[in-house]
Amino acid sequence: MGSTGPSNLPALMRALEYSEARKFSIVKKPLPKIREQDVLIKVKASGVCGTDLHIHDGEFGAQFPLVPGHETVGEVAAFGQGVQGFEVGDRVVADNSELCGHCFYCRRGKELFCDNFIAHGVMVDGGFAEYATYPACRVFKFKNLSDVDATLLEPASCAAHGLDKIAPQMGSSVLLFGAGPTGLILAQLLRQNGGCHMVIAAPAGVKMDLAKSLDAADEYIELPREAQASAARMKELQADHPYGFDIVVEATGNAKILENAINFVTKGGKLVVYGVYGDEDLVSLSPNKIFKDEINVIGSFSQVYKFPAAIAYLDEKRVKVDGIVNKVFKLEEWQACLDALNNKSVIKAAIVFD
Repeated sequence: MGSTGPSNLPALMRALEYSEARKFSIVKKPLPKIREQDVLIKVKASGVCGTDLHIHDGEFGAQFPLVPGHETVGEVAAFGQGVQGFEVGDRVVADNSELCGHCFYCRRGKELFCDNFIAHGVMVDGGFAEYATYPACRVFKFKNLSDVDATLLEPASCAAHGLDKIAPQMGSSVLLFGAGPTGLILAQLLRQNGGCHMVIAAPAGVKMDLAKSLDAADEYIELPREAQASAARMKELQADHPYGFDIVVEATGNAKILENAINFVTKGGKLVVYGVYGDEDLVSLSPNKIFKDEINVIGSFSQVYKFPAAIAYLDEKRVKVDGIVNKVFKLEEWQACLDALNNKSVIKAAIVFD
C-alpha cells in the first residue's frame, strides 16, 4: 500500500522496547508500516501513567516484545492512501484502541469489550517511539493544548466514559478518594455535570495542593498517611456526612480503600471502581449492604468514542489541567521515570522527543 507524506522520512527510529517484563532498552527499529487507513504520527510527547508500571511488571495484558506508550500526541507525518481529512503537520492525539466491529460485543454496541480488542502500547507498539501508527478513525485533531498537556486527553477520555457510566443526577453529592491525574479530571467533569458538592479525600502533599489549584472540589479532606490517624479522620468524615454520598469514587487503586468506600455510599447510591488495581487484588464487600441499601457498584475501564468530548473540555479549558504533568523525561531516562513513579515524586510524567 502506498502512503501520502514526505519522501524523506527516516528508515529507522529510536524506541523504548521491552523484550519481556522488566527488561527494556533503547533500540533502533524500522518505522511502523502504514496500512491503507493508517496515520503515521511523529511523536512529540507520550504520557506515562500507573498502567505503564503494571505493563513493566508484565501485567495488564502486556504482550512482548513491546514498545509501550498509550497516550500518544504528535504531528501527522504521513498517511495511507485511503485516509481523508488529515494533512501532514496536523496536531493530533491518538486513541490507543483498535476494535474489530464484528464480534459478539461489537455487534451489540459494546465495543469496549471487543473480543479482538487491540491496545497500542499494551499489546502492539505504542508511543514511546519517534513514530507510531494508528487507524485514522482513532486519530483526532486538537488546537490549543501544549503537546505535554495533550497527553492528558487519553485519561480525560477515560474520565468522560466514567461520567457516562455514573450518569450523575443534578444535585448529587460526590466523594472521590485520591487526587491523581485522571481522578482530578473526573472530579471536574462530575462537578460540571450534576455534582453539586464535590469532596476529594487524599493525603496532604503535592497532589492535594494541585487539586486545590485546579479548583477541582468544594471540600478537601486531608487524610494522614499513618493508618490509625487516617481511620480516625475517616470516622470524622462519616460523622460530618451521616447520610453518605450519592456517588463515591475510588480512584486510588488501593483495594483496602475500596473496601471501606462502600461505607460512605448513601442508600440507593453508587460506588465507582475507578482505580487501576493489581491483578491479584481482592476485596470483601457486604452483599447484604449492597442488597438492602440498593447500592450500585459500577466499574469504569478505558473508553470508547470519548476523545471528541475530552478534546472539547480540555482544549477549551472547561477542565483545567495546568500542572498535572509536572515532569518530563527523554527515552534514555526511562529508568529515572520509573523510579519517580514508584517513589511518587511526580504527579504525572511524559516522555518527550523535542
